[in-house]
Amino acid sequence: MICMAWPIVRHVGCSGQGGCHGFVGLDHLWCAGWVASIITGRNERQGCILNIVVGIVGALLGGFILQLLTGMGFDFGFNLRSFIVAVLGSVVLLLLVGLVRR
Repeated sequence: MICMAWPIVRHVGCSGQGGCHGFVGLDHLWCAGWVASIITGRNERQGCILNIVVGIVGALLGGFILQLLTGMGFDFGFNLRSFIVAVLGSVVLLLLVGLVRR
C-alpha cells in the first residue's frame, strides 16, 4: 500500500520546508480516486491518470459539499479527514458520471 506509506517517506526524505507537498498532494488524490474507483466498481476501467483527475475533482466536490452541510472550510492538508472527504467526493463524482452515461 503505497498510499499509507507515503507520509513516512515524505517525513524521512524532505527538509521540512514544504518542498515535497506537491508529490504528497498527488499521492493523496491518487489514493482517493483509486479507493473511490474500487468502491464504485470502476477500478478495472480507470488508469492512474484518471484516478488523479477523479481525486482532484472529487476532493473539490467533497469539500464543497462538506462546507455546505457543516459550514467548515476546506482543509488542504494531508490528514485523515481531508482524505475521507476526497474519497466521498470522488465516490459521488463517479456515481454521477455513471448516471449520466446511462
